[in-house]
This record gives sequence, C-alpha cells and structure tokens, in this order.
Amino acid sequence: MRVRPWMVLLVAVVLPGAGHVLARMPVRGLVFAFYTVLLGVVTWQLTTPEISLVGRLAGGLFVYAISVLDAYTWASRRFVASNVVSQQ
Repeated sequence: MRVRPWMVLLVAVVLPGAGHVLARMPVRGLVFAFYTVLLGVVTWQLTTPEISLVGRLAGGLFVYAISVLDAYTWASRRFVASNVVSQQ
C-alpha cells in the first residue's frame, strides 16, 4: 500500500513520530518522539516560570517541527520513487 505524502503530513502534525511510522520507518519515528519529549522536558526544567509556554517547550517544539518536515520529505521521495518504478 502506497501512502500519500499529504496523509503522512497530517498524521505527523497530530502526533510526533506517527508520520514516520505510517511511512514505514518506525524506529526513526520513535527516536523523534523520544527526543521531542526529552528536549521539551529539559527546556522546561532549565527555564524560569516567567518564560512563555512556547519558550519553555522550545526544545521539544524544534524537534517536533523537524520531525514533521522529515516525515513529509521521506514520504514524498518514496511516493515519487514508487511512481517512477511502476511506470517503467
């Protein structure tokens, strides 16, 4: 079953790492989910309560954004490659 890149993007936005699992890269998805939580907790602990919520979770949000882009990029590449192979 070929998964459309836009579907992977939607799933990745809803839950970090799940887009990678849908794109058949479960280990990569678990690594991204782990580091999203880890860096979110680390930045939360290292900041003061006066900092905004986005600032306190900046590390996790950064990894989350990279995870969404990575899942979509890999899904797009695989989708294009599967279309090229099927046309030959």
